Amino acid sequence: MDLLPLHEFRKGVAHYRGEHKVLSFSCLDQFLCLAFAQLTGRESLRDIEAGLRALQPKLYHLGFRGRMARNTLAHANERRDWRIYADLAQVLIRQVRPLYASEDFGAELDQTAYAFDSTTIDLCLELFPWARFRRHQGAIKLHTLLDLRSSIPTFIHLTPGAVHDVNALDQLQLEPGAFYIFDRGYLDFSRLYVFTQSAAFFVARAKSNTQFQRRYSHPVDQSTGLRSDQTIVLTGVTSAADYPAPLRRIRYFDAEHLNDLVFLTNNFVLPSLTIARLYKARWRVELFFRWIKQHLRIKAFYGTSENAVKTQIWTAISFYVLVAMVKKQLGLSLSLYTILQILSLTIFEKCPISQVFTNVPPELLESDSAIQLELFNL
Repeated sequence: MDLLPLHEFRKGVAHYRGEHKVLSFSCLDQFLCLAFAQLTGRESLRDIEAGLRALQPKLYHLGFRGRMARNTLAHANERRDWRIYADLAQVLIRQVRPLYASEDFGAELDQTAYAFDSTTIDLCLELFPWARFRRHQGAIKLHTLLDLRSSIPTFIHLTPGAVHDVNALDQLQLEPGAFYIFDRGYLDFSRLYVFTQSAAFFVARAKSNTQFQRRYSHPVDQSTGLRSDQTIVLTGVTSAADYPAPLRRIRYFDAEHLNDLVFLTNNFVLPSLTIARLYKARWRVELFFRWIKQHLRIKAFYGTSENAVKTQIWTAISFYVLVAMVKKQLGLSLSLYTILQILSLTIFEKCPISQVFTNVPPELLESDSAIQLELFNL
């Protein structure tokens, strides 16, 4: 918790009036309660209350100043603006990304590369009527922009499940010179043309019915899996109007999975094999979704309002980034999953955090199996 930027956090609390007429249970107390719940896997508000009250003499040293009660926490989750914790997460993300700036992600690229995708979290429509997905089903979507070097989410947009994925592209603040990787669900040429106008690059998988005309063909080394590298223009009535500039079409055969893949990009400089490897790195965002669903509390919620759900998700992301920061600052070779497991058992030990990891058995230093989905041991 010493890594928390308390000054920035208090600025956000003041900006959104998070502690207006609050007597004892501060926003920091609320964050600490939810972080404790994430780390120890608490199932409910009652679990959080029972766990913290059992450790009452030690809470002051962790930063708690108010008395924990489940009704108080429930009220705070319902009423206090979730943007307090979203802003805190963004501050932490800005702090941790430089620590992972030199990480390799499988493609030789100097620029920043992002993967953009969404995941759906099913909800009961009767309890979450605001999260409509289908007629008798509720859900929310986490639209996430993941920095491929660090596996840190730099942008998260929460919507009801009925919102189509492609609409989330409108919320992105594009970074000139950066690469954005999408799957076929985001192939909207009017929106992709905005990337070109903003001097940002995209790599997207093409649909089979995309109408185009070839202008040029460039030589490729077919022993690498490449089949063609073409400069094309779109010829569909709508697509040609939406994207009037040329595109680069790269065809690649994935021998491992026997897939024939076609990519579209507005970058004409990078080698075609690098473009294919960039798209291959997109699987990291899928890995991120599976990992947080396995190891963070984001599929079951402590409140039913939209504010409570967003508060819990953003505090979970903040906690995830804090642990990633601990890993890098302490120079740990342990996986993120192993760090979480150790911390969950030593959360109230009175010793420097670096000493907690000094007697780790050598077998835990080895890479974990793929089943565990360790984001930082790839």
